[in-house]
Amino acid sequence: MMKDDTTNKNLTKEQEESLLSILKSRFFKHPERHSDCVWEEFLNRLKKDPHKIWTIYEMERTGGEPDVIGYDGETESYLVCDCSQQSPSGRRSLCYDDRALEERKDHKPKKSAVGMAEEMGVKLLSEVEYRKLQELGEFDTTTSGWIETPGEIRELGGALFGDCRYKKVFIYHNGASSYYGARGFRALVRV
Repeated sequence: MMKDDTTNKNLTKEQEESLLSILKSRFFKHPERHSDCVWEEFLNRLKKDPHKIWTIYEMERTGGEPDVIGYDGETESYLVCDCSQQSPSGRRSLCYDDRALEERKDHKPKKSAVGMAEEMGVKLLSEVEYRKLQELGEFDTTTSGWIETPGEIRELGGALFGDCRYKKVFIYHNGASSYYGARGFRALVRV
């Protein structure tokens, strides 16, 4: 994990170079995640958007181990997702959203998953995105992660999360205000 500095959204040259080195190493270490992608094309696009570089830095800083997981031809964007084996360690013990955080009376967590994602400039994975990520490897085998929850479920006080157990992906529900030391969230950003 990288040093904590969420107040400054401008990276130093050293921070940016360190991040790009990590991303390049990870990109070539895991070609199975992005067989249709070319590092130089992704890098050129990323360098044109300093805000996306900061966002991916935040994903890395909080333990997400972001990597390119494909290219979306429809939106003409590279998909960068958290690929840490377990839920990112710097994004655990969070309730689902800020509404749940406000409603919680006792033992409030410091943040919510949706609120933290917004601060980082990312979004929580949808159920479809979570299942697609799990096709690239086994993730969350001892942890779990909040996922984007449909409005009708959220209005009733619930939220969804997923994990992988016994080589199978499971999607569950919980009260949105609940939080656990082993539950975090995975993020996706388009570049």
